[in-house]
Amino acid sequence: MRRSAAPGANRRIVWGPVIGFGLVSLAADVVSDGARPLAGPLLAQLGASALLVGLVTGAAEAAAQGLRLLFGPWADRTRRYWSFTLAGYGLTAVCVPLLALAPLAGAAGLVLASVLIIGDRVGKAVRSPAKTVLLAAVAKPVGRGRGFAVHKSLDLVGALLGPVLVAAVLAVTGNLSAAFAVLSLPAVAAMFLLFRLRRRVPDPGARQPSGAADGGPGAAAVEPAPAGVPGRPAPVFTGRFVLFAVAAFFWSAGLVAFGVISFHLTTAAAVPVAVVPLLYAGAMAAAALGALASGVLYDRSGASVLLTLPLLIAAVPVLALAPAAGLAFAGVLVWGTATGIQDSTVKALVADLVPEQRQGTAYGVFAAFEGAGALAGGALYGVLYEDRPLLIVAVAVLQLLAIAVLAVALRRTRSR
Repeated sequence: MRRSAAPGANRRIVWGPVIGFGLVSLAADVVSDGARPLAGPLLAQLGASALLVGLVTGAAEAAAQGLRLLFGPWADRTRRYWSFTLAGYGLTAVCVPLLALAPLAGAAGLVLASVLIIGDRVGKAVRSPAKTVLLAAVAKPVGRGRGFAVHKSLDLVGALLGPVLVAAVLAVTGNLSAAFAVLSLPAVAAMFLLFRLRRRVPDPGARQPSGAADGGPGAAAVEPAPAGVPGRPAPVFTGRFVLFAVAAFFWSAGLVAFGVISFHLTTAAAVPVAVVPLLYAGAMAAAALGALASGVLYDRSGASVLLTLPLLIAAVPVLALAPAAGLAFAGVLVWGTATGIQDSTVKALVADLVPEQRQGTAYGVFAAFEGAGALAGGALYGVLYEDRPLLIVAVAVLQLLAIAVLAVALRRTRSR
């Protein structure tokens, strides 16, 4: 009797693509998240006010989320998920190192920096729905909660290493341009890894053009569409999905962009610029732990684990924008934990709510709600930055609304 492949070999087969996507995200996040904590100090150095920092960083997050409404359905229509993934990572690999030129551009430096900061996040919008469809397909055999959590943890290793790298460069040179320029090295590494992975993982549309399982490798990773009208695509806008998206708008409106936090740390809490990337690295470590814990709980207990997310977000302005550096540091860790849950377990839920052939559209629509919330939140924090008690109350109200809508959505999910 012929023996089957060893269990270790099977684990390598099913986990290999998940780890591969994680390594790409690791390298890309060294780039993107290495630059992210320096956005506020860079804009401040170029003459920006707190309101402008809030608007630019809020607009960047809004672009990262909202533009997925365009690129998600576009990827679904063309089924060319890899094309969008490559283009999005390429945009980040170009925009972030070019930030090194902003301090050297004179009067145009503020405009250039703003465009490039937003351009980096546009790259995320281009790639994220398509990349997440690819990841959802390869992660299903290992459990989507665990698969997304492991991927996010590797992603967050890069988000931790990037700030450490730029902090080291700043400590040696004291030059923001040098810190941005060194990020060109991991940018090249990310694109190299991505092109290697491209040869191993096909587009879901190429693997399964007719929507029926082909029985080949990876076929089990594609969800069948729910029953519906023959010849029509399965619906995305179910009641449960819309409720989760509305809840995402409210929690995103309360989750401040790190650019505002870093602006506060350097201008109000007297934290040296070189220390800010290290604090961001600590936030990413907290995000990795939050992603892993929530991913395991999601696979075991379901989406109710997400009820913790609005509670964490409500605590962020209380702590992160405090005048005392110690409280602000604690707020950075809470912010990181919330970010880890939002960027991993939330995506696993979306993948489980809709069939594979509509996931690009679903991620785009869901991210549009998050992006609208991020833009509203950027303006909210910018306008109310000088009135902290009112800002804290406004964020608390938004999170109470998020909990109420999320509870209704979870009740519908359990009843179904």
